[in-house]
Amino acid sequence: MSVKKFCSERCFAENQFYYWRKRLRSPRPPVRFALVDRGATASASAAKAELELVLATGERLRIGTGVDAATLHTVLEALRA
Repeated sequence: MSVKKFCSERCFAENQFYYWRKRLRSPRPPVRFALVDRGATASASAAKAELELVLATGERLRIGTGVDAATLHTVLEALRA
């Protein structure tokens, strides 16, 4: 199927197709993982966290200063899944 026909059937512009194809093919930065201590109590590291996200399950995600925005976005997307 041609790109033109594909886009026409889905009612979007060809330039959008090429944009997303390029974006999805481009290499992504590596994902870094953090150690999760499920039995942790309040500590000095918690005091350094600028933001604390409390999930409905009661687990807490502490986000420190200087966190990479792309990494944070990846973590939040994973939590939504």
